[in-house]
Amino acid sequence: MVKRIAMLFGAVFIVVGVLGLIVPGGMQMGDPSTAPMLLGLFPVNLLHNVVHIAVGVWGLAAGRAYGTAVAYCKLLGFIYLALAALGFVVPNMFGLIPIGGNDIWLHCFLGVVLVAFGFMAKDEAAAAAAMA
Repeated sequence: MVKRIAMLFGAVFIVVGVLGLIVPGGMQMGDPSTAPMLLGLFPVNLLHNVVHIAVGVWGLAAGRAYGTAVAYCKLLGFIYLALAALGFVVPNMFGLIPIGGNDIWLHCFLGVVLVAFGFMAKDEAAAAAAMA
């Protein structure tokens, strides 16, 4: 299950990154307070979109094996929880990436879901071998 979750999140992050590039102004850097909005809710810029695509590629690669999928979910979950907290303090990520506003709640949700899947994961192959 955790391998599918890593691949699913990877695919979604790639789609979000590509959609962010398509949004008018999504290929630019600039003042995060005036960043273009994806779905009218989430500010994006070029660096933000590149990060989403990179995290997506990481998820697709991690989803190929149990151990890397678990590590992806745990590590990315904690990163997103940290970004949620940082969004309250530095919503423009030091002028690089907009992470405030609605991104805070999205990052918090993603972080909780990823950490939960990472820590609750069970290796199906190992369980099947133990049953045999």
